Amino acid sequence: MAGQRRLLVIGIVGTLIAALCCSTSILVLLLAALGIASLTGYLDYVLLPALAFFVGLTIYAVYRKRRS
Repeated sequence: MAGQRRLLVIGIVGTLIAALCCSTSILVLLLAALGIASLTGYLDYVLLPALAFFVGLTIYAVYRKRRS
């Protein structure tokens, strides 16, 4: 039971972080502050699959929680 709750929390937190980085310029500002702003062109290749993964993980955790 605790594993299912942990899976759900990880899914929700990951989804929120990925969505926040996708929709705002927080990550762009962070990369600029670190001096690696040239990587901002590649963010879509990482953030969108991460968002899809965490949304899928959240759906899977909710499915497992309802099933048990």
